[in-house]
Amino acid sequence: MLTLGLTGSIGMGKSTVAAMFADEGVPVFDADAAVHRLQGPAGRVVAAIEARFPGTTGEGGVNRTALAEAVLGDDAAMKALEAIVHPAVGEERAAFLAENAGAALVVFDVPLLFETGGDRAVDKVAVVSAAADVQRARVLARPGMTEAKFAAILARQTPDAEKRARADFVIPTDVPFDETRASVRRVIACVTGVEGR
Repeated sequence: MLTLGLTGSIGMGKSTVAAMFADEGVPVFDADAAVHRLQGPAGRVVAAIEARFPGTTGEGGVNRTALAEAVLGDDAAMKALEAIVHPAVGEERAAFLAENAGAALVVFDVPLLFETGGDRAVDKVAVVSAAADVQRARVLARPGMTEAKFAAILARQTPDAEKRARADFVIPTDVPFDETRASVRRVIACVTGVEGR
């Protein structure tokens, strides 16, 4: 089994590209989705998060806005949160690998792949990228997003140029949809030697 880490800064189109890999029959582990499950109603990290960050959870699980306000810009708080969440995500990842043991290729969709050292745990890395003005427009169109929040998120992410330089593959998303899909298929063919669906 080959493992491909899929990453990209906020607003680059990583979720769309991850869906394209899934459409080609490649199992995809979505780290963000795992976090949402773990932090959702009855999620197994909710109690630990509430204990460390009082007032950030409720009946629906973690209040992501309240939690973001509690940790953004505070390195110690962010590290405390990561110490709660990352081991639980690691367990989800191990279960995913066990379930897909027969696959030739699996994708790990991880927003902070380089930032957390996750690139050392995969065979190859693909970075999803778009021009800075395209990224900015996409992100600022999101509900509740502000310039300040966008800046704080970017400050925690490895710059796009560095990600592209460190990647084995770059998948552009500021091009027509079909071109992005063709790039995904080329990556699959390159790492597995098998053409996609």
